[in-house]
Amino acid sequence: MAKIKSGDQVIVITGKNKGATGKVLRVLDGKVVVEGVNVVKRHQKPNPMRGVEGGIVSKNAPINVSNVAIFNPETKKADRVGIKLVETEGKVKRVRVFKSNGAQIDA
Repeated sequence: MAKIKSGDQVIVITGKNKGATGKVLRVLDGKVVVEGVNVVKRHQKPNPMRGVEGGIVSKNAPINVSNVAIFNPETKKADRVGIKLVETEGKVKRVRVFKSNGAQIDA
């Protein structure tokens, strides 16, 4: 089970964007794309077939997953993720929980 998933609220713990928070847009192999973090400018050629205009475009670049931590809204700090087994209706499910207070992560 992945500790950080798409849609999670994360905080950057190291690097040039340290302290920035944002929502995970995509999870790649060992990297995550976070909304509003690691924004780079790229030159884009126009493509009239797709209706794409040319020019300088800002886009979110991936950041290493080790440089982000999940954001705990109760403590307003970065937190670690643990896995807990919960039994519901006779079935055992694995759920993600915050290590600091044991609250279940909604995602």
